[in-house]
Amino acid sequence: MEYKVITSESPDKWLNYVRKAVNYDFYHTLHYHTLDKRGDPILFVYEEGETFIALPLLKRRIELVNYSDFTSSYGYAGPISNEKFELLSNSLIENFKNSFFSFMKDNQAVSVFSRLNPFINQSFLLEKIGGLRSNGRTIYMDLTQSLEEQRARYDKRLYRQIRQLRKKEYLIKEANTQEEIRLFTSMYNKNMLRLSADKSYFFDEAYFTSLLNNPDLKCTLILIYDGDEMICGSTIIWTDSIIRNHLSATSASHIHLSPSKLLTDEISVIGRTLGMKYFHLGGGVGGKEDTLFMFKSLFSDLFLKDYIWCYIADEQIYDQLVEQKKVNPDSNYFPLYRSI
Repeated sequence: MEYKVITSESPDKWLNYVRKAVNYDFYHTLHYHTLDKRGDPILFVYEEGETFIALPLLKRRIELVNYSDFTSSYGYAGPISNEKFELLSNSLIENFKNSFFSFMKDNQAVSVFSRLNPFINQSFLLEKIGGLRSNGRTIYMDLTQSLEEQRARYDKRLYRQIRQLRKKEYLIKEANTQEEIRLFTSMYNKNMLRLSADKSYFFDEAYFTSLLNNPDLKCTLILIYDGDEMICGSTIIWTDSIIRNHLSATSASHIHLSPSKLLTDEISVIGRTLGMKYFHLGGGVGGKEDTLFMFKSLFSDLFLKDYIWCYIADEQIYDQLVEQKKVNPDSNYFPLYRSI
């Protein structure tokens, strides 16, 4: 079955497919994928009549061998379509699957990884191919209920802390200078160092600048100041009916006061003014119900299942690469040969 591949040289074509989709997110855009320097952004497209299925990916070379693999940018991507996946015919899904297999073979691709979008029923499509894995739960707020109803779902101690934080003379504002982006970048990366985060969670000033200044993304940087000191901030991005706290940070000097609790509550208010239906908080690191997950669950008891797609196209080469790298076969990392 024929397929097409759209690259960064055809941004209008890429954007056209995204905007035609029944459901999509900013994670599916070309601009968002160009921010990720781990590989070359491509959009795989299978079309049959008026219906298409598109999948944004990053193509990566595998060192020392003549093979490649595919991954998705940080966040919730996965396939999109101009039809709901559950309404697609079995024959179209089968043709898509065979087309994608041909694409992987043509690119000598060993594997593909994508974290799925919990607000799009992508698992219905990908379970037909294989490689679908549970990644725990992800948390969201329902912004269609009243603000009072939303806050009634907060942990009681949390709500008291937020009220106390609102009594402080903190300034909450939108960033409007390059200097504020620079200061936030520094605060963010210090935050990641303090948490001993994986290198993939570190971003430079150019990344945040590009994220905030691209017309294809609805994005802003919200900051909290204690006097003249920036103490907390977050890049928030909204698409369709969903707002997200994309990347956030708190100054070491104010961690004990937890201004991020105030910021999270404030983002829910901003989401309402923008007409959003949901505030997606996300889950824990690696799908675990860790301290990050527990923090987010203080705000809401609404959960969605989270999935990742870990498909191996060439089992023989995959096993050879794992053996060459001498990695722990019991690790949950995917693909295993990139775990070191």
